[in-house]
Amino acid sequence: MHDFRVPASHGVGERHGETTCRGTQTGFVVDIDEELVRRLVAEQFPRWAHLPVAAVARQGWDNRTFRLGDHLVVRLPSAEGYVSGVAKEDRWLPVLARHLPLPVPEPVATGRPGAGYPYPWSVRRWLPGDTLGAAGEVDRSAVAGDLGAFLTALRRAPTVGGPAAGRHSCFRGCHPSAYGDEVEQALDALGGRVDTATCQDVWARALTSAWPAAPVWFHGDVAVGNLLVAEGRLSAVIDFGTCGVGDPACDLVPAWTWFAGPERQLFREAVGLPDDAWRRARGWALWKALITLAADDRNEEQSRTLAAVLTDPVVD
Repeated sequence: MHDFRVPASHGVGERHGETTCRGTQTGFVVDIDEELVRRLVAEQFPRWAHLPVAAVARQGWDNRTFRLGDHLVVRLPSAEGYVSGVAKEDRWLPVLARHLPLPVPEPVATGRPGAGYPYPWSVRRWLPGDTLGAAGEVDRSAVAGDLGAFLTALRRAPTVGGPAAGRHSCFRGCHPSAYGDEVEQALDALGGRVDTATCQDVWARALTSAWPAAPVWFHGDVAVGNLLVAEGRLSAVIDFGTCGVGDPACDLVPAWTWFAGPERQLFREAVGLPDDAWRRARGWALWKALITLAADDRNEEQSRTLAAVLTDPVVD
């Protein structure tokens, strides 16, 4: 049995894009703008110097992303703590892509520090589509099947040499107990504003099992901003910066963050993991909702997620 436990005291939580990464000292770069990207490209990849550079509308926390012409995208870590994620993607995405049913980012070139920017950076193929969170008409039942099939294929990809879950994955793929102290702190901070007893019960159930098989690939941040859709269907999956090899339960949180009602069961059937994995996944969704609400109890998105977590266990 693999619970991928980590020491209970490894630092305080810190935001990491759609995730939260504890124990990471980020040291954010203040200025990453279009002019910097133009200089980097012109100095290191002059064949692309003529291409227009444009920041994407919705920027992530851990990386800044810029269109480079019509077919390329530049991805730059916003701080030292996120450099390893870009390097990991450049190393493993070409390997994983051969085993996946949908496109993932394709690294084209790796840039080095320069023009006043201190970190390595990456050029990838641009993947068309709207993020799931910004898309209009979406076939939600079809997306449930599409995402479940993608995650199943990801779990089946060869793991030889893959990065074991740990700090680089923000402890995604580890046992949810890695964040037990943060759950307790969030419940204390929220007081009577949430159903503390039910939250504690959900969390306790999440800790009763561990991944029983050999470690498998997980994405680590299956959020609506990292899922692209086209013509109402899932068309690509992006941002593998927190991916690794471990327990895949963390990838099931869209059951509560995006799917609803019958779609959750369709997603469950498509994923095909045992009930214990869903209990751990519910714990992951609970943790994220609680720590977000403890910082901002007016967050409507996480309030909806918490309500879903407390009312629908997906499995008995």
